[in-house]
Amino acid sequence: MAIYYLLISIYCNRGLLVARDTRSIVKMSRREGYALHPKAHKALVKRSTPPGQQQKQGYRKKTSQYSLQLREKQKVKRLYGLLERQFSNLMKEAARSKGQSGHVLLRLLEQRADNAVYRSGLAISRRAARQMVTHGHFELNGRRVDIPSIRLKTGDVLKLREGSKKTDYFKNIDDISPAPSEIPAWVKVDRKKFEIQITGTPAREEAEPDINEQLIVEFYSR
Repeated sequence: MAIYYLLISIYCNRGLLVARDTRSIVKMSRREGYALHPKAHKALVKRSTPPGQQQKQGYRKKTSQYSLQLREKQKVKRLYGLLERQFSNLMKEAARSKGQSGHVLLRLLEQRADNAVYRSGLAISRRAARQMVTHGHFELNGRRVDIPSIRLKTGDVLKLREGSKKTDYFKNIDDISPAPSEIPAWVKVDRKKFEIQITGTPAREEAEPDINEQLIVEFYSR
């Protein structure tokens, strides 16, 4: 059994297996007090308290600085669909890079392939976008890609594969996933061709607005 888990760990580190969090996105949204998925908005209106038995025992929200840092880190990690090791490694990379660590972290998160698909309006959520990329529906610069975390750079082109255009989802894309009112300036989308061009680098103000990245930096600086 130990050997089995060792092999799983090795495969995940090499990218041969795609690790993902399969827990209920609605429950996680309630825990963070933030809609991590479009379908979580209604759930938060009905039940804004965190899930679990603590509610029946007079649950009190913690207000310590550590608690604030932890919850912000968890919120952003879950918002972009990363596991702890992935998120921690990304924070380490951001800390080594030039510029403000928090801004760099958000830029790296925004440059993920699954996030670009979501930002383009071809998916209703990051989870849906991640699944699309994982199932190999897209080509990156003419080559099939199935790694959601792959980082895009200026000049890259993500395009839906010809075979995937025949699926019901993409035939009815305008009904299923209407074009967003605002597409980031670093993304250029041609919905008729199902093509996404990366024209620049994500700016801080183009990331999710309700994020306090400084709390995340402080969490990992302890």
